Amino acid sequence: MKMVASAKLHKAQESIENMLPYERKLSVIMTDLIGMEGDFESPLILPRMVGKVAIVVFSSNSSLCGAFNANIIKRLHAILSEYSSLGTENIRIYPVGKKVAEAVRKAGLPAEGTFDKMAEKPGYDAAAILARRLMGMYIAGEIDKVELIYHHFKSSASQIITRETYLPVTSADVEESHTYKDYIIEPSRQKLIAELLPKVLCVKLYTVLLDSNASEHAARTIAMQIATDNADELLKELRKQYNKSRQQAVTNELLDIVGGSMN
Repeated sequence: MKMVASAKLHKAQESIENMLPYERKLSVIMTDLIGMEGDFESPLILPRMVGKVAIVVFSSNSSLCGAFNANIIKRLHAILSEYSSLGTENIRIYPVGKKVAEAVRKAGLPAEGTFDKMAEKPGYDAAAILARRLMGMYIAGEIDKVELIYHHFKSSASQIITRETYLPVTSADVEESHTYKDYIIEPSRQKLIAELLPKVLCVKLYTVLLDSNASEHAARTIAMQIATDNADELLKELRKQYNKSRQQAVTNELLDIVGGSMN
């Protein structure tokens, strides 16, 4: 199982390492365009009072990956406690992965669909469909905020639980030292942002999906390594205990033989 997880990790790690810099650079360009002088309005960047919230939470479909799923479920419950004043009818949960979907059902909360296939085989098309669905609901006023909860793949040994605001689009994640670039834009800034913003959000959700998938395989690889090490230690202890018991049995037989011959 460790070998299988390692092979999947290698592929998933390559995918996220190729995608993440592209997504981050695209987000920086988007932030630059929004931050330029001049009026610009978009329903996707206008914050409002939060009366209805959507939470997209990412887990795995299967277990045997250590505390990967338990930690994400624990964080979800903590965030739900923060929004408890809104009432469960105003909280929409989009569980990407069977494990978090089961946790949502056990908590007696409704899930806004099934997204197990996304967790099993991350694909841009499925992520884009969900992204457009969330954007449409936000524009229509059906939700006032969208949050993402997932594991960020920092390295094979470290996966960090991350909570991000997906909608409305903000520049909060840009470093304070960031220098806004002055772009020459054709045909117009308004048209470019209107075209680019939905694509950036689709790419963002797909990148988070890849990030969570890579983290899952890394967590499973580590869990299987720990299980292997523990099994080896247990085998050594059992072998030592077996040898002691065998030696004691042989000694007792020799004593019986010697005692019998003396008699």
